[in-house]
Amino acid sequence: MITKTFKVASLGLGWWSDVLAEAISRSNGRIEITSCFTRSPDKREKFSKKFNCRNALSLEEILEDPSIDGIINTTPNHAHLETTRAAAKAGKHVFLDKPIANNISDAKAITKVCEEENVVLSVGYQRRRESHFRWIKNNIDSGNFGTLVQAEANISRDREGKFELGHWRYTADGMPGGVMLQIGLHYVDVLMMLLGPIKYVSGMASQLVLPGDNPDVGTLLMQHENGAISSLSTSYASASEYYLFNIYGKKMSAYYNLFDGLRALKQGDKNQISVENIEVDTILEQLTEWANASQNTGLVEVGGESATNSLSVVLAGIKSVKEKRQVKVSEIINSS
Repeated sequence: MITKTFKVASLGLGWWSDVLAEAISRSNGRIEITSCFTRSPDKREKFSKKFNCRNALSLEEILEDPSIDGIINTTPNHAHLETTRAAAKAGKHVFLDKPIANNISDAKAITKVCEEENVVLSVGYQRRRESHFRWIKNNIDSGNFGTLVQAEANISRDREGKFELGHWRYTADGMPGGVMLQIGLHYVDVLMMLLGPIKYVSGMASQLVLPGDNPDVGTLLMQHENGAISSLSTSYASASEYYLFNIYGKKMSAYYNLFDGLRALKQGDKNQISVENIEVDTILEQLTEWANASQNTGLVEVGGESATNSLSVVLAGIKSVKEKRQVKVSEIINSS
């Protein structure tokens, strides 16, 4: 079956919109960026020249263009509802950068309007597509891990000097919970994919290096509905980028870090095995999945409901930090 090119417009132009556009350039014509808009004329001009697309003068110009199938939305978190609602009501499918929103009310409203307008919403959680997590998931589903009991994860980056002062990512209003929401959310999603829904969260956070009023270091301790315990440490104040993810089952455990890759150890064995790392173009894979689903040839893996559930875990962690108590995730998800 021949599928026509899926034409999109990029909305909210920053460094991440470039990353997504570069992934689209690797799609061999499956997806094409035909237009772009942000409020800054200079950013529009730069993006349109770099990716050979039209420099739209307004969001309305994009939404009224019948040739555009979907919107890639990388606007700041607080603008997600307004922009996604406008796109959905114009019949445009939406690829939305995570988090889906800063609060549950907006997240539910985004999910609802996309469902009501019959447009496909995909939320940008590409980390779950990395080959080590797919290998772990397949082996969990095959029963090779046995009962899952525990997991520990760390996602860290050095963001000092990466954003200008006053940038929304530095502010509690723009990005509640700081690093826990912006990058920790990726591994919350992975933990939920592998160990199932999360029931309770305890959090701790500090601001140590970055300017602004937001945590740049945070840790979540979580209990899953199946009883398993997981922990997640996040940092924007580290010396370098680093990823770690260890998961423990009664029959097998697996250990991943950025430098050594994935290893596994079966119960009773003394020697771990190395698992081959397969490079996956995770961002392109998710964008292609969204395009296919929008043209009725598949489903998206992470839509509004899933994104709202992972958001509720981080918001429970933020509430835990503020109130110095364990928080039940249902308190958050049912708060709106």
